[in-house]
Amino acid sequence: MAIFQYKARNQQGEIVSGELEAASANDTASHLLNIGVTPVDIHEKTASKQDVLAQLKLLNLNKIPDINDLIMFSRQMSTLLKAGISILPALRGLQAHMTHKGLADTLGDVASDLEGGQTLAGSMQKHPDIFPTLFISMVNVGENTGQLDRAFQQIYHYLEIDKETQDRIKAAIRYPTFVIIAMAIAMVIINVFVIPAFATVFAGFGSELPWATQLLMATSTFTINNWHLLLLSLVVGIMSVRAYLKTEQGLYQWHRYKLRIPLIGSIIERATLARFSRAFSMAFRAGVPITQTLVIVSRAVDNTFLERRILDMRDGLEHGESLTQTAVASNLFTPLVIQMISVGEDTGAVDDMLDEVANFYEREVDYDTKQLSSAIEPIMITVIGIMVLILALGVFLPMWDLAGAALGR
Repeated sequence: MAIFQYKARNQQGEIVSGELEAASANDTASHLLNIGVTPVDIHEKTASKQDVLAQLKLLNLNKIPDINDLIMFSRQMSTLLKAGISILPALRGLQAHMTHKGLADTLGDVASDLEGGQTLAGSMQKHPDIFPTLFISMVNVGENTGQLDRAFQQIYHYLEIDKETQDRIKAAIRYPTFVIIAMAIAMVIINVFVIPAFATVFAGFGSELPWATQLLMATSTFTINNWHLLLLSLVVGIMSVRAYLKTEQGLYQWHRYKLRIPLIGSIIERATLARFSRAFSMAFRAGVPITQTLVIVSRAVDNTFLERRILDMRDGLEHGESLTQTAVASNLFTPLVIQMISVGEDTGAVDDMLDEVANFYEREVDYDTKQLSSAIEPIMITVIGIMVLILALGVFLPMWDLAGAALGR
């Protein structure tokens, strides 16, 4: 990601300027157009030593706010504006009482830009790490329609539902992750501490040991003799994976694979599609053009694989296809959802039907999340049972053989 400096004209024809972090100049132009600003000049900023130090300081002091901070800010802004307080005093007041330092400093910058004549959306878009694209677009629509309080209320409602969706995804992943980590720790303890204690006893038997015992002793010996290499390999592997995931192709492949994980992948996919449907409905209802809506929403789903599918839907619309046709071609939605989108398109109530689509997916995700532990437990019990069986055979078979030999005498 690079920083691009731009000059543009807002909807009032005034020249505005600023900086924006993006992958390319085309992405910068697309972002400006999405928030209703027409770019005039865009060029990449050359980073000086002072800029780098300033950015490092900003990263250390002004950490990115989480969704709870944005929910609180949106709700408070909606309440203050609805009460008749103007934008600038509302921002200054929230800045003074904001607990998150990064967001408080950003609100101060936004208020200063407003005093300099910039629009609220134009100022917010200078801080893409703080305010998501969908957030800025909704603020822009609210400014242009004179319903900024309603725009913040819609943002607050969307963020609350989005947080619930994220919590469902975390709940779906938490249980299997905990079990896998616990199994890995148990295997390390058994290999390093338990098996060596029995190995000294088995060495004095003077007879051939059963296959299960040989397997356990070989695994334990390899782990103890090569623990430093195993640890190094683990660290290198984690660093390599993280580096690969930072690449565009690596992130795309991971997001694609994540949707195919047994039992969990379908839950993540439907939760993401619920977020897509909810964001699409909100932006479309606010009056954002449908092609721009798809661009904005594609960035809100937080999944590169689905983002490309959604952008393909936009391309289809630009070539004259209907929303239903592009939805079918994307292979993202079930036949029932396709039918709901078709009905919404025929009746002119796409936003209402997409709200129903979001509710449909959220109900499915909620049900499957509650049933996830019941589906995973038999698999985990089977795996743990196999591990315990091998351990028991490895430990007790030699003892049974020794007892049998003693009785035969």
